[in-house]
Amino acid sequence: MISMDGIIDIVVNLFTPQEVELGQTGLDEDFKKQVRMPKEMRSGVTIDQYLLKMDHAGIERSLLIAVRAGDIRVPESFEIPYSRVHEICQQHPNRFSGLAGIDPFRGMAGIKDLEHAVKEMGFVGAHLYPHWCELPPDHAKYYPYYAKCAELNIPIMMQVGHNLIYSRNRRLPSVGKPICLDQVAIDFPELKLIGIHIGIPWTEEMISMCWKHENVYMAGDAYAPNYWPDSFIHYANSYGNKKVMFGTDWPVIDPVRAVEEIENIKFKDESKKLIIEASGTGQPRRRTKKTSILSISG
Repeated sequence: MISMDGIIDIVVNLFTPQEVELGQTGLDEDFKKQVRMPKEMRSGVTIDQYLLKMDHAGIERSLLIAVRAGDIRVPESFEIPYSRVHEICQQHPNRFSGLAGIDPFRGMAGIKDLEHAVKEMGFVGAHLYPHWCELPPDHAKYYPYYAKCAELNIPIMMQVGHNLIYSRNRRLPSVGKPICLDQVAIDFPELKLIGIHIGIPWTEEMISMCWKHENVYMAGDAYAPNYWPDSFIHYANSYGNKKVMFGTDWPVIDPVRAVEEIENIKFKDESKKLIIEASGTGQPRRRTKKTSILSISG
């Protein structure tokens, strides 16, 4: 058994009482029941409480998403301001790093926001929800943002696979088929693309994209490790152990549960270390302010 200390969780959503009260989570009560969210946490978890969870799980750093969930002009779309995530990262610089959410409908203003977030706020990557935009990952509207990420030398993560019904007031289509990353990876070979949520139910398709393209990675998040597909575990435990990262998609999966269940999977020690400590880089991670997502951006 290896030490789980120093784990990096690359997919974390803000879910404090403030975000819940302001309607900045996109989750209705039906969704919370569907994912069996404990009743005591449905009104939100403070940052201090979440830090205790990180400590219990042995998670050194979490990447916080400044979400931009779709066209803000459309009902039920929402965002978490970059400034909110930046503030938390400033308060806890050794525990959190920021990810800049992308809304392609903001055009050049959104591209300038992304550049400011990276250069002035220290954000370490970009994040995209294709289903909230109702556009597949290879749609032309995203291409200026992909180009800017490549220019800034930052990776971009995006949800692939199906999506659930987060709010009964707006039911979103599952547009994030992993095969849509194929053309993007071809057009931007210098851009690191991370498909989060395992690609379920198209996991093999996500694995094939990682196998084909040296700049495509995937993450085991949004699903408890006890329920990870066998094909994903095999890939992470063998020829794909340098292409798989760890995440939770908090508040969907509790970090303590995730780490405990990973311990129960029969991973080779080398594979486990690569996934949770080197996070897909193939190199041992040094204990610096750099995060796993940063370490693949060079």
